[in-house]
Parts: sequence; structure tokens; C-alpha cells
Amino acid sequence: MANAIEQATFSFDSAALEPFADRMQPTFATAKPFSHVVVDGLFPAEVLDAVLAEFPEPEQAPWQSFDQATEVKLALADTTKMGPATRNLLAEFNGQVFIDFLERVTGITGLIPDPHYSGGGLHQIRRGGYLKVHADFNRLKRLQLDRRLNVLVYLNKDWDESYGGCLELWNKDMSAAEQTIMPIFNRLVVFATTSTAYHGHPEPLTCPPERARRSMALYYYTNGRPEEEVLEAHSTLFRSRPGEKVRPSKRDTLRRWVPPPILDWLHARKR
Repeated sequence: MANAIEQATFSFDSAALEPFADRMQPTFATAKPFSHVVVDGLFPAEVLDAVLAEFPEPEQAPWQSFDQATEVKLALADTTKMGPATRNLLAEFNGQVFIDFLERVTGITGLIPDPHYSGGGLHQIRRGGYLKVHADFNRLKRLQLDRRLNVLVYLNKDWDESYGGCLELWNKDMSAAEQTIMPIFNRLVVFATTSTAYHGHPEPLTCPPERARRSMALYYYTNGRPEEEVLEAHSTLFRSRPGEKVRPSKRDTLRRWVPPPILDWLHARKR
């Protein structure tokens, strides 16, 4: 019991993180095809073990299911359906010490976490699932903030490369994936969120049926963004790889053909 309580009350140590952030800052600033950094072993293994031990199976929680041409995955943002170790770690990601760490690594000041974990929280993708290459939505309507950073923590022990599921970072003209990152246990990925930060894992997973690609996802925002990055608010922008044809989602089709006032009315009625 004492061990479980210790895991559920894990907290980041600023004294340890600050020098580490200083070492990572040049890597983040110069990374290609866009600013990012990959960090292994940042967390005590037992902290993530506790999250894995309470990670809900698809039938154990009200997962949001995405099943369309652009993505086949499950997402859970409702923290009341998560265990104590998971809730504690998510709260730490939104706390002062970790946000100071992110600002130090990225040089982006005034970062604001999302207490609702919109689009984030826990993710899992089962055999056959995928996420086509895309740039993320750039504006959080609920808080009226600009999306600036993605943070991913992978929870996959003994993940074989043959299973697929690597995170691919693509260049602006979608001619090549310049980085391929395996989703292995205790790997943290931080990357800048812009309208050309194309990423995904587009090929269906081939892991055993009992396995899943599991991760935690956190997004961070600012009130405004650099002038050169300012674009009209948009939802997820899916992009085709060379030789690939990605069909637009129902939402994208609606946005193209339905006037905005009618869309707003439909969304309000759905809520």
C-alpha cells in the first residue's frame, strides 16, 4: 500500500530538470523537419509501471472511438475514469515544475496547460489501427488559446519494430519522413505545434492482438503566437504521403460545404 501511495504522489524535481532542459534546448531549436526533442528514461520506471497497471482496456472505460479513413484509435480524456497514479502524473504535467521545464527546453514562454485534456489524456491503438499524417488543430476554442506544443509519453514495453506504430515527422512539402521515432516505454517526445508540423503513424499496426500502442498525450497553449505562424483557426489537417490518397473525414467535408453559421448551430445542438 505504501508503495502505491508513493507512486500516486510522484512529483517532478526542478533541480534535476533545469540542467537537463538546458542541455536539450539546442537540440530542440535545431531539430529537423521541425523543432522537437526525444528523451528516454526521464521518469522512474515504477511511476509509469503504476500507470500501465491501471491503464483501462477498451471495455473498461468510455473511450472515444475514432474509426475512419484518417484515423483508427481510442482516446480517453475523462480523468474520473482513470486510476490515481495516472491522474497524479497528468496533474504533474500541468504543474509549475514541468511547465517551467518545457519553457526552458523550447524557449516558448507563457505556456498554459489544458485542464480538460482536450484531444489528449490517454491514447491507445489496437492491431490494425493507425493515424494518418497530419498537422494538429491550432486553436483551442474552449479556452480561446493557440496550440504550441505536443508532449507524448510512450508506455510500450518490449515493443518490436516489426509491430509498426513509429511516430513519423514529415517535412513541409510532404516529400519525406525525416524522423522516425519508435514508441518505446519511458520515451518522451516534445514537438512544436504549427500548421506544417506534419506527423503521424500512417501504417496499420501489426502488433499481436493482445497488444496495443499506448501513450499519454499533453498539449500546451499560449495567448497568441508568433506573427509568422498566425493562420485562421483550423481543425486537424490531414495530408497524403507520396502515392497515397487520404479521404477527407466527415468533419472536413462538412467544413468545406456547410456554411459556418449552420455548423455552429449543429455543434450547439449536439452539445
